[in-house]
Parts: sequence; C-alpha cells; structure tokens
Amino acid sequence: MNDRGASKGAVFAKAAKNRDIFNTVLLLAKAARLPKNLEKVAVQLHYLPKDNRRRDTDNLTASAKPMYDALSAAGTGKQAGYGLVPDDDHLHMAKPEPVIHHHHKGQQPRMWLEITTETPQ
Repeated sequence: MNDRGASKGAVFAKAAKNRDIFNTVLLLAKAARLPKNLEKVAVQLHYLPKDNRRRDTDNLTASAKPMYDALSAAGTGKQAGYGLVPDDDHLHMAKPEPVIHHHHKGQQPRMWLEITTETPQ
C-alpha cells in the first residue's frame, strides 16, 4: 500500500522525519561501536509510550523502516548505512514484532532497539 501523505508538504515532512530517524540511529550505532559485517541479526523495536492508551504494534512499522536501513550497509540507496549487516532483507535481518511496554508514572517515553546476533546453523 502507498503510505504517502495527501500533499507534497506531507510527503516532504515524512521524508525529513525518516531522514532524522535514519541519521539518529546511524550516529548511535557508531557511538556504540557496534560490530560490522555480521551475517545475520535480529532487530526488535521497543517502545515505552508517554501513557497507556491503546496502541497497535503495526503503527510502529513506519518508524522502524529507517532504523533498519540505517543499520544495514545498503542503507537507503541515497545514503549508506552503518554496515552491521549487508542488507536489511530477510536473509540478513530478522525483524520480530515491536514490543510496546506499559508506562508507569514517572517514566520518560522512549524507543530503543534490541539487537541480537544469530549464529549460522
């Protein structure tokens, strides 16, 4: 399905947001000195929202895509990624369903990625 905005402005705003997400994950991967050139990893998105309203994990998919791109060497086609794995395809990156955590009073909302290396069989 086409997940673009209704106007040119909406398309540009979404592209800018995706670029920001991509660049943030790329900087965090570099700062964490993650390994490079792994054969296969599992990357799971975790989200702690600001409240406990009903949410679907499906809605996190749009935010997750630029995160996966930033970790792979292939990147977006316009910008190279970190190089954790060669590509974010199913052969190199498993993407389990995102986890939405229950918010407790006083917790700051946040997102994080849990990255697990997979040993070849």
